[in-house]
Amino acid sequence: MEINIYAAKTQLSQLVRRVADGEEVVITRNGQPVARLVPVTQAAVARKLGTLAHAIRIGEDFDAPLPDEILDAFEGKA
Repeated sequence: MEINIYAAKTQLSQLVRRVADGEEVVITRNGQPVARLVPVTQAAVARKLGTLAHAIRIGEDFDAPLPDEILDAFEGKA
């Protein structure tokens, strides 16, 4: 559905109801689309933290300094 901006201002409650029912509304100004009203999608199912706690192992040296040859490669000295 397309509606001009003046009509959209006067019919906002009705437009929101239509959008909530799944319809998309395009608001125009001088015949050109300027905005689109769409329903808000529900967030994805919340992820449960810690589900891979026993499947991943982080080494003891995870945050140890990198060897010079690797640091040089990052800095373009290789």
